[in-house]
Amino acid sequence: MKMNTTTLTALAEPNRLHIIELIRDRGPLTIGDIANRLELNQPQTSKHVRVLHEAGLVEVQPAANRRIIKLRTEPFQELDHWLESFRSMWDDRLDRLDEYLRDIQGRDSLE
Repeated sequence: MKMNTTTLTALAEPNRLHIIELIRDRGPLTIGDIANRLELNQPQTSKHVRVLHEAGLVEVQPAANRRIIKLRTEPFQELDHWLESFRSMWDDRLDRLDEYLRDIQGRDSLE
């Protein structure tokens, strides 16, 4: 499976990752709420949200004079699916390591 590098690029910036984690933990928030909680200024927060929106990670819903920011689940499901290919690789390697260590322990107990 091929991963959308736009997602990884957007998440690589620490403030954007913090915004995603904040919305994940708190639910939909306004730009002002995000700026206050992360101690960022609103223009800076708006720029980060715009990048996240362009990457498809968040939805921006206008509500009167505010904008509500919500996570989109699809990109994170795609990311999880992509990471799964690495999990199976590491599971296989860890299983082989476990077998190797048991073999060594078995040899040591015979000596």
